[in-house]
Amino acid sequence: MTKKNLSLEDHIQNAKDGVQTSFNYLLDTYWNDVYGFQLKRVQNEYEAEDITIQSFSRAFDRIETFKEEYNFKTWIIQISKNIHIDLQRKKNASIRSKTTTEADNDSIYSIVDDNPSPEDRLITEQNLAQLLKFIKQLKPHYQEVINLRYFQELTYKEIAEKLDEPINNIKVKLLRAKKLLSEIIYKAKTNDK
Repeated sequence: MTKKNLSLEDHIQNAKDGVQTSFNYLLDTYWNDVYGFQLKRVQNEYEAEDITIQSFSRAFDRIETFKEEYNFKTWIIQISKNIHIDLQRKKNASIRSKTTTEADNDSIYSIVDDNPSPEDRLITEQNLAQLLKFIKQLKPHYQEVINLRYFQELTYKEIAEKLDEPINNIKVKLLRAKKLLSEIIYKAKTNDK
């Protein structure tokens, strides 16, 4: 069975086993649903994107708790809804808090990072000047994580500490940034032909 023929259930099981391409698939498949849901709720692109990132990071962190008898889209949107409610409560209570603790950071899932994804291969094929031009087309927070990861060669943990964000948020931001960057590169390549 090729990767393209995998069912949603296969991708969920592979994600439970730590397969990065399945995390990418789930993120790509459900990003617009979760982001659209949050955008309607908060009516602010930055806040909707931030909640969406937190939603996927929490879902990926707890992917082993997903039960197949449920709909994955419903599950991830419920996680997103709960995160929004929690953020509203914290905002209303004027309490600034983090989404995870140090103990959580130690137990967070690890995305297998040894095989380059198609996005990674496309990104590395570009010459540096052209690549920097493409990176500048990303939103600033995506530019920042790409820079820290690929140019400063920081680990996920180092990036999380530098940006004062949970490590799982950094992983999702990087997945999303790589996806958006590869789309920009692909679009430029096809326009050049």
